[in-house]
Amino acid sequence: MARTAIVYREEMLKHDTGLGHPERASRLAAIVHAFEQAGLSPPRLDIEPATSEDLLRVHSKRHVVSIQKICATDGDYPDPDTPMVEASWDAALLSAGGVLSACKAVLEGSCDNAFCVVRPPGHHAERDWAMGFCLFNNAAIAARWLRDVRGLSRVAILDWDVHHGNGTQHAFYDDETVYYVSLHQYPHYPGTGRPEERGAGNTNLNLPMRVGFGPKEWLEALDEHVVPELRRFDPQFLLISNGFDAHRLDPLGGQELESRTYGQMTRRIKELAEGRIVSMLEGGYHLQALGESAVEHLQALQE
Repeated sequence: MARTAIVYREEMLKHDTGLGHPERASRLAAIVHAFEQAGLSPPRLDIEPATSEDLLRVHSKRHVVSIQKICATDGDYPDPDTPMVEASWDAALLSAGGVLSACKAVLEGSCDNAFCVVRPPGHHAERDWAMGFCLFNNAAIAARWLRDVRGLSRVAILDWDVHHGNGTQHAFYDDETVYYVSLHQYPHYPGTGRPEERGAGNTNLNLPMRVGFGPKEWLEALDEHVVPELRRFDPQFLLISNGFDAHRLDPLGGQELESRTYGQMTRRIKELAEGRIVSMLEGGYHLQALGESAVEHLQALQE
C-alpha cells in the first residue's frame, strides 16, 4: 500500500465566485464528504502559502500585483469567467502553496504520493493573465520549483482535464526539462491543444478527444501514447493536473467517462517517476460525479 496524503484547507472555501458559478466552494466540500462516506481518511499535510518568489518563477510581477490589488479592493477582473473577492488572494496562495508542500513531502519521504484538493484551479492561468477560473498556475509553479529549487532535471505534467491547459503548455513549450502531456476535448475551450503543437524539444504532447469519446478512447490514449512517451522521458517527478470534467455527467464537457475511469487511468500511470506523484484538482463540476471520481482516484493512489 502506498502512503497517500491529501492537501485541503477550509480557507480555500472562502474564494467566492458568486451565485451560479460552476467553480464553487461546494466542489471541495463534495470531495471531502465523498472521502468520509467511502471510509477514506488519509493524513492531511500541513501546508504553507506560496510566496511571491514561488509565483514569479512562472508569472510576471505585473500579473501578481494586479491579482493582489483586485482581491484587496474586491474589484472586477477583465476576464468575466474569473471573479475574485478579498479572500481569493489567500485561497490562491494556499492552493499553489499546497501543491508545493505536497511536492516537498513526497521528495522528503513523508508520503509516497499526494492528492491536492485545492481551489482556485490553475492550468489556464498564463504568465500575465488569469482566465478560465484560474488565478495562478499551480502545476507550472510546482514544476518550476521542482526544477529550479530542488534541482530535478526531468519533470512531467499529465493533464487530463476536459479543457486544454493552455497556461501550462505555454510555460514550458520551449523547455525540454518539463514534458507536458494533455488529454482534452477538442475543439473546446480555450481553443489550444492541437496535436501538431509539439514544443521545441518534442516535449509537448496533445491528445485531442472528440465529443462523445469514452473510457475506451481515453484508456487507449494512455496505453498507446502517454505511458510510452513518459517512460521514454523517464521523469523524476510526475504532476497530474487532475480535472474530473470529462465525466459523462459533467455540465461543461462532452465526454463519456465513468467515475471508475479515473481510478483506471491513475493505475496506468502510478508507477511512473518511481511513484513520486502529486495530483492537484483542476475541473469537475457535477458534485456527485466529482466526489465519486475523486474517491476512485484516491483509492488507486493508495494501492
